[in-house]
Amino acid sequence: MPEKSQSHFEKKTIKFLRDLKKNNEREWFKANKTRYDEDVLDVALHFIQNMQDPLTAFAPHFTAIPTRIGGSLMRVYRDTRFSKNKLPYKTNIGIQFRHERAKDVHSPGYYVHIDPDEVFIGVGMWRPDSVPLRQIRERIAARPGEWQRAVAKPAFKRQYSLGGESLVRPPRGFDKEHPLIDDIKRKSFIAVRTMAVEDCLQPEFQNKVIKSFKQATPYMEFLCAAVGVKL
Repeated sequence: MPEKSQSHFEKKTIKFLRDLKKNNEREWFKANKTRYDEDVLDVALHFIQNMQDPLTAFAPHFTAIPTRIGGSLMRVYRDTRFSKNKLPYKTNIGIQFRHERAKDVHSPGYYVHIDPDEVFIGVGMWRPDSVPLRQIRERIAARPGEWQRAVAKPAFKRQYSLGGESLVRPPRGFDKEHPLIDDIKRKSFIAVRTMAVEDCLQPEFQNKVIKSFKQATPYMEFLCAAVGVKL
């Protein structure tokens, strides 16, 4: 990949994603593969490359890997094997900066989502496996003050909203009267900041992302400590 500074996405990137949403079929994608490579893939990989040093400064155990396969950029190809939705391609850019010990999207990470209709960034853990999920719940139950400080920081609370599905009933082994039972019932521990599509086209987009990621540091420190890894 040639050296290039890329701190934001481009109008042609959004244009391709919008066109793909209208023409989500293999023949169209094959005919427009060069557009994908130049307007989406290269732009995203250069953005990831440009995130390497800033990410290392505040989260040294997280990685920004600008490779076509196996790196921070999620595949454009959808896994349709177990889905009723048989459309072959994702119509968004998904970028996850994962922990160096992570194996998949269910591990601690920082996330950037670019879509023709929405842009957002996320931090945390999406649907963690049963062991780390219990570890997080147990830490919240045992250290409620630490959790509340992490999610109540003004800079964090002003930008982020906690999201994801929750259990209807308290998980087994947890006090249903615990003051933080609603957080303990969460299946995911993700926080999302919604942005305008126009934001990702501005030169300062990367700086906004970095600043928001930094402001989630107490939240990420809590999750990392819960699952036994370093930020």
